[in-house]
Amino acid sequence: MARIGRIGGLFAAFWSFLALAFALPAAAAEDPFSNWAAIVVAGDWHAHSGGPSEAFDNARRDVGQALEKAGFQPSNLREFSVRPERYKDAPLKSDPMAIFQTLSTLASKATDGCLIYFTSHGAPQGVVLDQGLMPPSMLATILDRACPNRPTVVVLSACFSGVFIPTLAKPNRMILTAARRDRTSFGCGEADKYPFFDDCFLQSMPKADDFPDLATDVQACVAKREIVEGMHPPSEPQLWIGPALRPMLPLLAFSGASPPAACAATRDPTAKAC
Repeated sequence: MARIGRIGGLFAAFWSFLALAFALPAAAAEDPFSNWAAIVVAGDWHAHSGGPSEAFDNARRDVGQALEKAGFQPSNLREFSVRPERYKDAPLKSDPMAIFQTLSTLASKATDGCLIYFTSHGAPQGVVLDQGLMPPSMLATILDRACPNRPTVVVLSACFSGVFIPTLAKPNRMILTAARRDRTSFGCGEADKYPFFDDCFLQSMPKADDFPDLATDVQACVAKREIVEGMHPPSEPQLWIGPALRPMLPLLAFSGASPPAACAATRDPTAKAC
């Protein structure tokens, strides 16, 4: 009887351990991005023609809202615009030092991870930021100082933005760019609501489970859009995920994520839902 009692006690302990093991991740996974710092930057207000365009600020505003719906907390998220005085949502001024200081402040209290989203024009030397360029080395320094050794997602919507990957690539980072390092991206005209890449990001996010899922959908969406619009050569958005972050990202699900089963299973780039 004593032996049976001991076996019963072991089973009880085992099931208690399993219950705890499954309960803790479930609780932690409720809002996996609630303790992440995030910034969204519109780096320009000109169309490719040189005329005025709201495309970048439209993307900045709506990407910020999409991130909040995905689980990022408004108190840990800040937006930047070249012309902040024009907008009721009061973004900060797009400036390298302001970006660094703001991200550092956010990251000091939201310590689980960092997200940085840029939407702007780009050049082989970097991304346009107001009257200048932010080169890969400058963004790398900002990230190294503000978000060292923590999960970090960087999204760069700009021509030639693939040039950032070699400099930013670290084991703890995911980098998604709108184009190869030697290609332009599209959709920066005076009449465009968003650049193509930002539009695809916003379309894909409600259907995506997590950032790798989102990135794959955005790549397929951009490729399809460019074919429909007759844009060439294709921009070919680039994705790089560091080895330390790769197994972690699928565990960080967006709030309310429920992608269509067929799309998630087949990844058919011609499927409308993708």
